[in-house]
Amino acid sequence: MTTSYGPTAVWGVILAIGLITYAIRLSFIALFGRLDDIPPGVERALAYVPAAVLAALVVPELVAVQSTLAGTLGQDRLLAGLVAATVAWRTENVFATIAVGMGALWLLRFVVPLA
Repeated sequence: MTTSYGPTAVWGVILAIGLITYAIRLSFIALFGRLDDIPPGVERALAYVPAAVLAALVVPELVAVQSTLAGTLGQDRLLAGLVAATVAWRTENVFATIAVGMGALWLLRFVVPLA
């Protein structure tokens, strides 16, 4: 794919975006470094960040909407994800969740093919 922009312009944009991203992250580090105490509202909100990031990374890989409900529910990734979510909810153990989720995925994919 070619563009009308030269390599200098492309690298300039990449550098500018990188510097802006770095400045945004640095501003939070500098802000919380100057504060003696984090406000309780911010602290409560930050507690949800890891779960939100994990959900943003995992859910698109699990959910692929098909044209029919049976096609959507028949996805091996979705079913294995539900099994892993159940294990995570019941045990609260990361390693058990990964092991059971991968085992369920491999079982559904290679031993009991759904479609």
